[in-house]
Amino acid sequence: MKKHGNIDMITKAHPDPNTLYPVEGVTRMCFLKNIITNPQIVVGDYTYYDDPEDIYNFEKNVLYLFDFIKDKLIIGKFCQIATGVRFIMNGSNHSMDGISTYPFKIFGKSWNFASMNVVSRGDTIIENDIWIGNSVTIMPGVKIGNGAIIGTNTFVTKDIEPYAIVGCKVYSKKIR
Repeated sequence: MKKHGNIDMITKAHPDPNTLYPVEGVTRMCFLKNIITNPQIVVGDYTYYDDPEDIYNFEKNVLYLFDFIKDKLIIGKFCQIATGVRFIMNGSNHSMDGISTYPFKIFGKSWNFASMNVVSRGDTIIENDIWIGNSVTIMPGVKIGNGAIIGTNTFVTKDIEPYAIVGCKVYSKKIR
């Protein structure tokens, strides 16, 4: 196999996507796919997660991801995910067609008759090269397009177009 130009040098120069800690000596940041254990969470190469307390906390921030609902969190390549980002999945939804939104049926016994017609918003999809700031919350079924930037403390309730920059806008009033 003949090597062409600097190709061999380039392939040896980039980090291995299967390395846990991509920056030598820095254990607060990891290539995320290497710590995921839940098969409903899919993460592309080179996406990293930063958490100064415990990088293994990531899956605890994917809330209400139940195997019986079968939704997925799909995160693309080259994404940057800051500490405290939370993904709310479809298991957080409650039936809206009964006498109550309380999930009686999941407790079984005499409550098995209750409605469980919960509407799924589908998979949550984070495309490629997306920067998600500290303490962002992403609701179920949202799709964030390639190259988007989500600012700190943003609450994402609907799809975000590719290359958009979104954030919370806080208004303040000066007091005399």
